[in-house]
Amino acid sequence: MENKLLLCDIGFDTSSKIISELISEVDSKNIVDKELIYKILQKKLLNILKYSDKPLIIKKKYPFLILIVGVNGVGKTTTIGKLAWMYKNQGKSVMIAAGDTFRAAAIDQLKIISKKIDVPIVSQHYRSDSASVIFDAINSARSKNIEILIADTSGRLHNNKNFIFELKKIVKVSKKIDINFPDEIILIIDSSSGHNVIEQTKIFYKELNITGIIFTKLDGSAKGGMIFNISDKFNIPIRYVCLGENKEDLYEFKKKDFVESILK
Repeated sequence: MENKLLLCDIGFDTSSKIISELISEVDSKNIVDKELIYKILQKKLLNILKYSDKPLIIKKKYPFLILIVGVNGVGKTTTIGKLAWMYKNQGKSVMIAAGDTFRAAAIDQLKIISKKIDVPIVSQHYRSDSASVIFDAINSARSKNIEILIADTSGRLHNNKNFIFELKKIVKVSKKIDINFPDEIILIIDSSSGHNVIEQTKIFYKELNITGIIFTKLDGSAKGGMIFNISDKFNIPIRYVCLGENKEDLYEFKKKDFVESILK
């Protein structure tokens, strides 16, 4: 069972903790039935995820501001497209803010995505001030009674002080319009990134008070065990998971379904 957990990329510390608790319970109750032991293991895995599958509730605001953050290469831009498409299909009005001005390609990519899914976008030129872009987008969304504004941000290394300062500036500027902004700050995590995502999450959570997580690229070689590591160390809800490259491949995280897939 420990090998199975490690192969699922749960990690040594978390796997050892789970197996140690399992051995203790099995010994104390003198359990020898393999199926029952698996059920106990399943229960322990579900318990680690007890704070995880809290769906994002979109409050009736104009707009409800979702700020997307994460390091470079995790799939922020494509995830924004999937979120916008999903909310639009739910009958909500959506706008995108191209706040990643660090890469010209990110602005162009979001423009292409917004055109494909027929969602308005607010953007400025390459290297413009990200906080200014999002400030303008909020005012534009308010004037048009847009329900959901999804704002992209630059992606650089989590330990880059200028990068963190830029994100905190965006939050500060948005609060000048509404003290409760952003309504949601979602950290995008690449499922195949390995265990350095713990340090990433720690810094983002400390500096920005992350309110939700989306795991991307779970359709590839990633086994998804990193989800247990994150849940074991941080009580941050996992809002969605990406299981493919198409715009429809974004799903609400369901802990029961996820644990069953891990133990197959």
